[in-house]
Amino acid sequence: MNPPTGYNPYALDSSGITAPPTSLFSALRKIGPGIILAGSIVGTGELLLTTSLGAEYGFAFLWLILFSCIVKVCVQIELGRYALSSGEPTLAALDKLPGLRLGAHWLVWWWFIMLMFTVSQLGAMCGGVGQALHLAFPRVTEALAGGIESVSPLLADELRLRPEHPWAALTAVVAVLLLLSGGYKRIEHVTTFLVVSVTMITVTCVALLPSMGYPIGLGDIQEGFSLRVFTLSSSAIAAAFGAFGITGVGASELYAYPYWCLEKGYARFAGPRNDSPEWAARAKGWMRVMYLDAWVSMVVFTVATVAFYMLGAVVLHRQDPPLVPAKDKMIATLSEMYVPAFGPWTQVAFLIGAWAVLFKTLYVASASNSRLTADFLGLSKIVHYTSAEQRTKWIRRCCVIYPLLGLVWYLCLRDPRAMTILGGFVQAATLPIISGAAIFLRYRRLDQRLAPSRTSDFFLWLAFLSITAVALFAIWQQMP
Repeated sequence: MNPPTGYNPYALDSSGITAPPTSLFSALRKIGPGIILAGSIVGTGELLLTTSLGAEYGFAFLWLILFSCIVKVCVQIELGRYALSSGEPTLAALDKLPGLRLGAHWLVWWWFIMLMFTVSQLGAMCGGVGQALHLAFPRVTEALAGGIESVSPLLADELRLRPEHPWAALTAVVAVLLLLSGGYKRIEHVTTFLVVSVTMITVTCVALLPSMGYPIGLGDIQEGFSLRVFTLSSSAIAAAFGAFGITGVGASELYAYPYWCLEKGYARFAGPRNDSPEWAARAKGWMRVMYLDAWVSMVVFTVATVAFYMLGAVVLHRQDPPLVPAKDKMIATLSEMYVPAFGPWTQVAFLIGAWAVLFKTLYVASASNSRLTADFLGLSKIVHYTSAEQRTKWIRRCCVIYPLLGLVWYLCLRDPRAMTILGGFVQAATLPIISGAAIFLRYRRLDQRLAPSRTSDFFLWLAFLSITAVALFAIWQQMP
């Protein structure tokens, strides 16, 4: 990045050079950015949107969910490759591309516009957590309303009408405090624990469904890969396109992944780029670690995403009528998914799990957005950084702003599912842009000693073309 003052927060020097791991076990100990990404991914898209998509349309979109999880990893790896090679994160790389500029490159501004829409997803997380906590602790909500009634009867009536609101506000405040108290290591440890726990519980529940009277037959799987999806309504396509935008690696996560790679230290371990064969060997070694990181996280979030989708398609869709999560009943409806496998007592356990999943996603997404926003402010010349401390202050300010802004979104719209679809749709429309930028960086800016194989190039182009085709089809379906 090249702010006017010359300060570069990602400048590399030789003091951080570290030899890459030589065994699989030691390499596994060095992964982490992908797990943070999975922490952001296994959240609103899976718990709120993927399950409701399965609940409403059954197995019709199974192919899209799998495709969404797998294809975008190719773009993720390419952006991570460039960051490791250059030491530059996503926005700094995009700012150096040719094209229209307004202080910063238009692609940098596009990211900021996308962010303003995807903040609605943060609001969906606040609202979802608020609903879960109210359902888990209704007596606390009622006691709070009773205490407020002596001061303001109107406010107490509003609290009884919207009992999740104080919980949502508390969630946003707690997220802010946690974000201000820790950095990369805390985020990595918290998200790793929560992602593993939620994934294991959900997969176990799916595995138990056949024994509980909810079989998953060959016909269901065949329906999941049929062409029936192309005959569905435009509203169904819009919901599916929103899910495509945020299941697997969404556009927001593609922008964020290089930042987490840099904070983990992959580029620093390789050292400043030079023409020596030693640097190339180190960089290739750390590239292999990044590959491992990306594919391990892909397996984790694909398993979790498919499991959430199947719970919606098998349990909620087969009710008469189907139970479709929506508005203030979203979390209550979703809690019904776990009852067939584990019994009624699991509703409370689910509410706690829903709190953990959504809060974790709010936490990780706010941390990612804050880092990118700090760079956006510098690139667009809105702020001129003169030191690392000044940039850190802006990151901390954004860690306060984004959870609270998401809360405002929720208080205004009050529909977590619609808010998630909105954010997902804008992210999905951004995917062709960030994929095309990754291809440009691969052929025009990447150190060719780190160039991928022809097979990797083929899948990168396949990802770009297929993502673009899905985006054009979905947008065309929404046109009058």
